[in-house]
Amino acid sequence: MKNLIKTIIIWKLNLLAKLYLWRYKPQIVAITGNVGKTSTKEAIASVLSSTKRVRSGKGNLNNEFGVPLVIVGNWMDDYYEGGNTLWFWLKVLVLGSWFLVLGRNYPEVLVLEFGADKPGDIKKLVKKFRPHIGIVTAVGEIPVHIEFFSGSEAVAREKSKLIEALEPTGYAILNADDDVVLDMKEKTKARVLTYGFGDGASIKVSNFEYKVDGNMPIGVTFKLHYGGEYLPAGRQGFVPVNINGSLGKSQAWSAAAAAAVGVALGLNLVEISDALSYYDGPKGRLKILAGIKNSWIIDDTYNASPASTHLALDTLKSLPAKRKIAVLGDMLELGKYTIQAHQAVGDLAGSFVDLLICVGSKAKFIADSAENQMPKENIFIFEESDMAKNKIQELVKEGDLILVKGSQGVRMEKIVEEIMAEPEKKKELLVRQSKKWLKS
Repeated sequence: MKNLIKTIIIWKLNLLAKLYLWRYKPQIVAITGNVGKTSTKEAIASVLSSTKRVRSGKGNLNNEFGVPLVIVGNWMDDYYEGGNTLWFWLKVLVLGSWFLVLGRNYPEVLVLEFGADKPGDIKKLVKKFRPHIGIVTAVGEIPVHIEFFSGSEAVAREKSKLIEALEPTGYAILNADDDVVLDMKEKTKARVLTYGFGDGASIKVSNFEYKVDGNMPIGVTFKLHYGGEYLPAGRQGFVPVNINGSLGKSQAWSAAAAAAVGVALGLNLVEISDALSYYDGPKGRLKILAGIKNSWIIDDTYNASPASTHLALDTLKSLPAKRKIAVLGDMLELGKYTIQAHQAVGDLAGSFVDLLICVGSKAKFIADSAENQMPKENIFIFEESDMAKNKIQELVKEGDLILVKGSQGVRMEKIVEEIMAEPEKKKELLVRQSKKWLKS
């Protein structure tokens, strides 16, 4: 009975979403990849909102329920507060139908995430909701959600379905720094724009630097260059970009991808740079937070994959601090790559951190590898985040820089709440603060 109800809801929701697209004809910008989807989505929304009515799906509404939910309306708060109940879906279907008939100031552009937990997911989404612009952020050597795929090549093939579905009048926007993603340019009929740090990228990032005040991290600064065919003559060149409140090269990749979308839709570099000045990155993605005892936290607790964890550790390594502490939780859904991926993270962390705290049954492999490079007494292992947070509070000293990172299921944001200077602001600063998550 439950499966039948689910099937009926999906069918009705998808039909309603298609009617919205038929009536209002918005441009669809779709994003996929294993790293950086949400940051890229929010950067694109920041760039396009300066000139157009834009809606971007919040949270991880990127599947057969989430994508049509975003198309029909911004139900994110109700979804995460009320949960996945029959009454919630009836409300969506009834009110969504009413607004369709009534007429609304509907967005001109929809910025959507297309997720792939299993083979066929993206193929289904692009068939139902064909995008005008498709972006692939990164795949990496060991992608996330790989446990239901035969290997990394199968994940890449699934992601490439987004690019294959584009029309010749559309744009494929690809990360030039990921060879697997760049190779997808051979699979599309659309016009191609690339972005990245390499010389061959259409939108090139240069002069990337961290902004710090003493040992206090502030944000990142870099330049974006474009000299390609899709800007009018005289508008090529470069612009500076400053992002405050978030760290990591991921901010530059997200901004460059957003700039490529802006170029595709007719914006010039100055407009793009101005719009990016209002972007500060989503919660739980390399966000800078004040910590207890005059410490600083790099909050990267939204989720974790091998690629994003290496990026977070590289960020920690690049910044000044009296001591560097890594608090690392399990990376989930890696299948046969689980041990290998955690050991590689341990090798990197052990090469430079002063203290290492590992949380979860799989994170013990991080600790095992790190022991080869750092004193064993500086490594602490806990089964759950609730068990770790008090010890971490005890360990923190003035001037520490603390990275907290782990997959959603490990709930590493509980540790950030314990060591942040302003826990009373947790709802506005941390991920997973809805009633639904706080009960779990």
